[in-house]
This record gives sequence, structure tokens and C-alpha cells, in this order.
Amino acid sequence: MNFYQKLNHAWEQTGSLLCVGLDPDVLRIPSCLAESDAPIFEFNRAIIDATAELASCYKPQFAHYAAAGLLNELRDTIDYIRERAPHSVVILDFKRGDIGSTARHYAEEGFEVYGADAVTVNPYMGGDTLKPFTEYKDKGVIVLCKTSNPGSAELQGLKVEGGQELYLHVAEKAANEWNRHQNLALVVGATYPAELGAVRQIVGDMPLLVPGIGAQGGDLAGTLKAGLTANGTGLMINSSRGILYAGTGDDFAEAAGKAAKELHAAIRAGRENH
Repeated sequence: MNFYQKLNHAWEQTGSLLCVGLDPDVLRIPSCLAESDAPIFEFNRAIIDATAELASCYKPQFAHYAAAGLLNELRDTIDYIRERAPHSVVILDFKRGDIGSTARHYAEEGFEVYGADAVTVNPYMGGDTLKPFTEYKDKGVIVLCKTSNPGSAELQGLKVEGGQELYLHVAEKAANEWNRHQNLALVVGATYPAELGAVRQIVGDMPLLVPGIGAQGGDLAGTLKAGLTANGTGLMINSSRGILYAGTGDDFAEAAGKAAKELHAAIRAGRENH
């Protein structure tokens, strides 16, 4: 099953477009896990258990594990997703981008060492840096396009030849040149629903990973209106902190499950009105 097929299967099996971001902060792990030999993994396992019936995707963020020297717990987390939520797509968010053999090693890291279904990549060095990733034809390659952060317009909004903004140029490249193996997706933030709509017009039904819902204050209604495809899918709507830290006590997993359920219901309502 290739990436697009796996993603469509996940959407169908769960009836959900929700992506849960697993970005644990060791300083925010609940005190009830403080004595654990693997606090990050135990935290993630509880979150996964609480959201497994609601999420079509999980997105662990590499730096949160690497900086803490806990890459073993990242592997354990991905293994547990496979066990507990085998229908889900695992996206390793590491935003790699480099040339030649370095890019090839990054691709090996994401797809072979960690076994991700998809990875995020940075296209700033050009389309040739994406090839080592896209050559894994059954895996997903999710390209930064219009990111959710406030400073994204500093570069992504620059006008290129013909007056087109750079993020739209990236979308055109992705749709017309880079997607030879039909395994690309784009990152477009929920904090910019109008721009998301412009990207959707260019890329057709290409999947979009949408960060920015929850702690960043993204516009869910605007995102759904601008980004849903004709069949009511096409989006991986991510929430990280809004779910992970919905509660801080011993009931943190219950609170996370409640937050995920509420977002899932809001997404479903928006899809029904689409």
C-alpha cells in the first residue's frame, strides 16, 4: 500500500482527519510519570491509548526526542502506534533538506531507521534535494509550503518572477514537477486559510498537512472550507499542545482524549457542512 492509499485507508477507517502531534516536553511531563524509567514513552503511550479511535495520523516531532537524548523512546513510540493504532499514518516531523548523499542518509533515517510512513522536508535547496526521499515510492514526502508561524511571510511571501508569491511557486513545483511518484503532500498552516485555499486551487486533491490548530489559534472553519477536497478529505489536521497538555494532573490522558474528541467532532461537523 503506497502513501496515498494508506492515508485514504486511515481516513476511511477512522472517519477522521485528526492528526495528533506527539511533541512531548520533558519539563511538562506530569508528576505521576516522574519516576518512570521512560517518562516520554509512558506519556506518549497514554496519549495514544486515549486518542487511538479518533486519530488517522500521529506526528512525532524529532527534535523533542533528540534534544532530550531520548531517540530510543521515539522508536518505542512509533512501535507502539503500530501496535495500538495500526490503521494510523505515522509522520516523522523532522524537516530535513540537503543535497546528494546527505539527503539520501536523511531519507534512510526517516524511512528505514524509524519506519515512518511519511516525513516532512524543506525544499529551500531545490527539487533535487527531494529526490532521495521521493524515490521511496511507497512513502510520503510532506513539503513545507506555507507554514503556520507568524514569520513565515518573510520568505514564503516574497514575490518571484511574474509576481507570484514563493509559497505558491512551491505549490506549483510540487504539483507539476516534483510529484513524479505520486507521494507528495504539502504543509500549509491553519493560521492562513486564504493561502491554504490558494494552494488547494493549484494542487488539486494533493493531501495537505495542516498545523496551527489549538495553541497557535488556527482557523478550523476557514481551513475546512478552503482545504477539503470534493469527497470531504484531503487534510491532516494537526493539534499538538492543545491535546497533549489539555490536562496536567494524573488525569492528563483523559483530558487529552476529551480535547481530541472535541476537535474530532468539530472537524466532522465542518465536513458535514462542506
